[in-house]
Amino acid sequence: MRNGLRFSKMQGAGNDYVYVNCFEERVDNPETLAPRISDRHFGVGSDGLVLILPSGTADLRMRMFNADGSEAQMCGNAVRCVGKYARDRGLVAKDVVRVETAAGIKIVRLRKEGGEVTGATVDMGEPELRAGRIPVAAPGIPADGRVIGLPLEVDGRAYAVTAVSMGNPHAVVFADSVDALDLARTGPLFEHHPYFPQRINTEFVEIVSSAKIRIRVWERGAGETLACGTGACAAVVAAVLNGRTCRETEVELKGGPLHINWDESDGCVHMTGDAADVFDGVYFMV
Repeated sequence: MRNGLRFSKMQGAGNDYVYVNCFEERVDNPETLAPRISDRHFGVGSDGLVLILPSGTADLRMRMFNADGSEAQMCGNAVRCVGKYARDRGLVAKDVVRVETAAGIKIVRLRKEGGEVTGATVDMGEPELRAGRIPVAAPGIPADGRVIGLPLEVDGRAYAVTAVSMGNPHAVVFADSVDALDLARTGPLFEHHPYFPQRINTEFVEIVSSAKIRIRVWERGAGETLACGTGACAAVVAAVLNGRTCRETEVELKGGPLHINWDESDGCVHMTGDAADVFDGVYFMV
């Protein structure tokens, strides 16, 4: 890496990552690199690091590291950008891209405007609702294993939590106003709560209508982010399970909108959103 590491910065709904083409570049210690390159003062600045690699089972493989160096299983906003990157840079020559992730193979259907890839629809698969698979370790979980409206006390306040995994674990709670939240205080208390043995991403959801919600996201290992694709999917699943929205819902995040459809016919969640280049560069370790 002495000669510099070529990278691209991309964002989807404001969820920004540093992307490295590992067909051409080599990254030996991504857990160490991720916090340094993600630093918004002394590095490139991002929510994390994404490696694009060869795959033996799909068109390519994605590894994703949070800004603290921890590896995450999936990121919905990042996988859209990976699809765009692969098509734009000639790693694939088609508009439906199969991406191997730690949460399985995701199908990315690219969307174009004027011949340019501007976004994608991703088949995120079926939500995991069984507590042991998310995981959630808490008293009072019913026999079916679903965590829907589970009482949880955080910082002296009672919450009702619905837990969903979309490859990453999520705790979803409903709020009257997401703008009124002190997320910098509350987010870490959820993330490190003993009910969640592998930590947790938390979505605070404000219901706007039966077809629209607003959310703020606290991501484990990253803090508050402008958007989270798996979190938006989890929020809609939780809203449907609690009878608050329909299955096709617009999700308004700080970084922009995502369109989520929990398809009743196959049980899979489909996410549609943007994918955009920010800049390319070379990063020198010092």
